[in-house]
Amino acid sequence: MQCSLRDMAIFVAAFEERSFTAAARREHTTQSGVSQHIRNIEDLLGVQLFLRERVGVAPTPAAARFYRSCLRVLRSHADAHGEMARFRGGAAGQLRIGLMPTLTSAALAPALETFMQDAPNVAVRVTEGYGTALTAMVRAGELDFAIVPAQCGGDGISARPFLRTREALVSRGLSGVGRRAPVRLRDLGALDLMLPGQGNPRRRAIDAYCAAAGVAIGRVQELDTVLGTLDFVARSDWMTVLPAIATAREQRRLSINPIVDPPLTLELALIEPARRPPPAHAEHFLGLLRLEAQRLGERDAVHRAPAQAMADTL
Repeated sequence: MQCSLRDMAIFVAAFEERSFTAAARREHTTQSGVSQHIRNIEDLLGVQLFLRERVGVAPTPAAARFYRSCLRVLRSHADAHGEMARFRGGAAGQLRIGLMPTLTSAALAPALETFMQDAPNVAVRVTEGYGTALTAMVRAGELDFAIVPAQCGGDGISARPFLRTREALVSRGLSGVGRRAPVRLRDLGALDLMLPGQGNPRRRAIDAYCAAAGVAIGRVQELDTVLGTLDFVARSDWMTVLPAIATAREQRRLSINPIVDPPLTLELALIEPARRPPPAHAEHFLGLLRLEAQRLGERDAVHRAPAQAMADTL
């Protein structure tokens, strides 16, 4: 006898979740069913795959090796089905996408509009969230793919670079500084900043940047919402740090100043379940989204070009 694809899928879920109960929810079965599948695999292979602990399970070294093999089999199986789907006429099916507010705020709508015209038979469901939550949804199979900070990942996740964008200081305006002129944060004194919470990868990157660049921080208010943060900044003397492509609609009411010397950038990655590729029509949507994000970034570059030349001489 050999392990079935169903056996492998349940094993992979148990390995990634470190819990038979969570694996059962993910694979739409029962906890006892997961236990039975794992016992059957262990009997078939003649090795112990998990150590049963008081809270969850811990994989053995043999499980780690078997996990990598199972990923290759499941991925190959999904690839084979995907290849055949290309021969069945136009794109059809669904896309379950996870995106950060960085991309939903301005880049999503134009890309989605074009995609819906090109693939009218594909149902698209977009979930907005932050990196940690979206990564968990991808790992659980609830999303086909997501765009998250490059620091996100882990077991069950396949990642590849998607886009680099620059971060900007967003405020009602800085005295003596143009609304799109580059700024050095350490020259601005103590900053009162609205920032995402500590669990957000962007927050950790901003904190590390400020510490390394000698940026003085005054008060910090945590707010895990882009729209709420922008509205608060527009009403107060507080500032925030956001990717420039997320502020395309704020150019008139807010000052968007790219951060330089050194620049602060955000690396975005495409993540997908390691056990299967995204649907074949996903690449078309991703191409449209990347082009729109790059267009917004290039427009920002045009706005800041004269000031950047001055900053380069400082």
